[in-house]
Amino acid sequence: MNYMQLLDEIRINVSKNMVGKQKEINLILIAMICGGHVLVEDVPGLGKTTMVASLAQSLGCTFRRIQFTPDVLPSDITGFTMYNMKSGEQEVHTGSIMSQIVLADEINRTSPKTQSALLEAMQEGQISIDGKTYELPRPFMVLATQNPVELVGTYPLPEAQMDRFLLCIHMGYPDEAEEVEILTRHQNSAVQPALKPVATAQQVLLLQEAVDHVHCSDAIKQYIVRLAEATRQHPDVHLGVSPRGSIALMRASMARAMIEGRGYVIPDDVQALAEPVLSHRLVMTAQAMLEKTGPLDILKKVLATVPVPRVSS
Repeated sequence: MNYMQLLDEIRINVSKNMVGKQKEINLILIAMICGGHVLVEDVPGLGKTTMVASLAQSLGCTFRRIQFTPDVLPSDITGFTMYNMKSGEQEVHTGSIMSQIVLADEINRTSPKTQSALLEAMQEGQISIDGKTYELPRPFMVLATQNPVELVGTYPLPEAQMDRFLLCIHMGYPDEAEEVEILTRHQNSAVQPALKPVATAQQVLLLQEAVDHVHCSDAIKQYIVRLAEATRQHPDVHLGVSPRGSIALMRASMARAMIEGRGYVIPDDVQALAEPVLSHRLVMTAQAMLEKTGPLDILKKVLATVPVPRVSS
């Protein structure tokens, strides 16, 4: 299978419903290749749902959207059992999580108990209903959104759950030309047609297997560890990058190398992904927050100070 051609076809297909956002599309493809999950932090109306739905349609995968509100229960996510009076048996009704691609919209608007219902699914690829374990379909990917501006009536995600997301991305506003193109596409009231799949779920699984063969040298691994160690020792950081974060950065760098058509990782891959992979894993000190020093400021300093290794193919 020609992986580069397949990835290009997916990217082009998603772009039919998206204007611009090539960087964000590539990041989601990286997460897909790694079998990871994505947290999208941005204000409403920037195309988060459109991009996720377009990806699901392009892959021919099952897709469910969960609109999180304070009254959503854990059983709404995972499922429940119900007694069937006709058959006299307990029937299992699986929840919305039983899909290959799941959009968890405004995840910070639901209770911590419901948020935690996603943890087992995101980490283990399975759910538990009344003591019985059920495997989730593969591939499985959660794309969650939250509004970082409006905090009233929200429940901030705990560090343990933030760490489950491979990437945290920001859509950002379109530039003038892109927004004009968006208006042109929506000039009439016709609904955008559904995209035709250009890849199968089985091909996605093959992509996830192929990334294991991308070479990551010891020098690159040491570079990643030194970046993580620098965040742990920084005086403005209360909690630095964990080993899970180091693994995530390595795996994401391998996926980026694959997208770029290389069979090996270079420092550019690590540097390009340091922000989306590591920023949401840093917990700042109270003093740093008062001084409005954020994770991105720390990562820029760390990337500028940690020596970059010389790596050959």
